[in-house]
Amino acid sequence: MEEIYIFGHKSPDTDSILSSLVLEAIEKTMGIYQAKAYRLGEINKETKYALDYFGVKAPELLEEVKEGQPVMLVDHNEFGQSVKGIEKAKIIRVVDHHRIANFETSEPLFYMAMPVGCTATILHDMCHVSGIKIDKITAGLMLSAIISDTLLLKSPTCTVKDKEVAEELAKLAEVDLNTYGLNMLKAGTDLSDFTPEQLINIDSKPFTTNGIKYQAAQVNTASIEDVLKNKDEIEKAMKKFMEENNLDLFVFMITDILENNSQIIVLGKQEIAEIAFNVKLENNTAFLSGVVSRKKQIVPNIDNAIA
Repeated sequence: MEEIYIFGHKSPDTDSILSSLVLEAIEKTMGIYQAKAYRLGEINKETKYALDYFGVKAPELLEEVKEGQPVMLVDHNEFGQSVKGIEKAKIIRVVDHHRIANFETSEPLFYMAMPVGCTATILHDMCHVSGIKIDKITAGLMLSAIISDTLLLKSPTCTVKDKEVAEELAKLAEVDLNTYGLNMLKAGTDLSDFTPEQLINIDSKPFTTNGIKYQAAQVNTASIEDVLKNKDEIEKAMKKFMEENNLDLFVFMITDILENNSQIIVLGKQEIAEIAFNVKLENNTAFLSGVVSRKKQIVPNIDNAIA
């Protein structure tokens, strides 16, 4: 039986990595496919905290897939966010909670998407529908993904279903939801040893709308001011990235996980960002009160401003 690759998006976040591992476990339990989880980038500190806590090894790095390679995608569907060669791969399954864009297959596939805060919430439903018992470790991985993507259930992307699933998973994982969640999120806010180039790529996604190519990147922190101390160097890294990738716009989002606000640094077609967020940029930046979600509060607003 040919091995099927499972992976999330490039510049992987916690949901992308952990949901890949969970889907691998589900596929092995069901026994239909021989599947293996991979990652499309480096593990961040938040993800490492979760993996170490539950004693799980990080997936291997995958840089390219060959034509016809059977794959399963989690936490993304846009080819621009996926592995090199994805256009010619054989996509068997997609489990995602984002918009569907720039996606096409030559054959029918299993596609499961729900408007929830995290891919792991959907995987939880898959387990129940398939009669799969969720063990402590798998519960811990799914819980960690939900905590990450919903900022401990405080993000506007978080749904009632995410909250209910998180509470159930916390019991199965034998952890206190708030204590474990806050410790995990704090682990991901240590940005001290990242270069500016690494910082803008920790969690960064490309988008194209009406011919406008833009990048939306995000980092979580407990102090926006500490990140802005290196603003000049961050802007240099952003400008270089834009030139190398022929981008029209770059929005770098610095999110305070304690206060639930964000500061954005914007380069390129700044008028788009000003329209999108109804702000006037000063020295390439603006403060966005109550904005923490790239998926729900950043990308849709930019797309509407472009349209």
